Amino acid sequence: MTIQRPALPVVLSAPSGAGKTTLARMLVDRHDDVVFSISATTRPARPGETDGQDYHFVDDNTFDRMIEHNKLAEWAVVHGRRYGTPRQEITDAIQQGRTVVLDIDVQGARQVRKMFPDALMVFVLPPSARELARRLTGRASEEDLERRRRLDNARNELRAVSEFDYVVVNDDLEQAYTEIASIVRAEWSRSDRLRDLDEHTRGMIAELDEIIRQSP
Repeated sequence: MTIQRPALPVVLSAPSGAGKTTLARMLVDRHDDVVFSISATTRPARPGETDGQDYHFVDDNTFDRMIEHNKLAEWAVVHGRRYGTPRQEITDAIQQGRTVVLDIDVQGARQVRKMFPDALMVFVLPPSARELARRLTGRASEEDLERRRRLDNARNELRAVSEFDYVVVNDDLEQAYTEIASIVRAEWSRSDRLRDLDEHTRGMIAELDEIIRQSP
């Protein structure tokens, strides 16, 4: 008999440009039993993005219906566009015994924690404010006004860092990934997350009792 690894939501939040999406993808790509929660958004796809793989790109009417029918675990307005996590993305993964990674903003993270109190919350910090500004300035796909808006939002999101369980600084991408993966592995081993731990230990005790009885 083996102990079943717990299935849990892992929330990665960060200011735009801190690298949380890349880190979330690395976590999924390197673990067979970890899946990515694909968010819905009303913003247009950027070059190279694929519907159903990077995001579910929907119009405002569709997003309204998702809210009306309670199909979103969380949603928020970010940079003038709406983003949300379909509830089914999380519940399906958990029912399959898989850890599900959510790449969402601070507002969404708060809502997920209310709905899924056992969610693991990780905040990804950029190494410095100047580096964050450099990364955002380097996004050729965005206008100056949009980059300014992202910097303003980053300032506000940093105020929420103490609400999270763990903080990882993304100075070196591979090191940041290693830290996040270690955090997830540690959470998989927490006794309060192992739902079949009592049954497993009772079985071991019963087996030991039998061994003791048979001992000379």
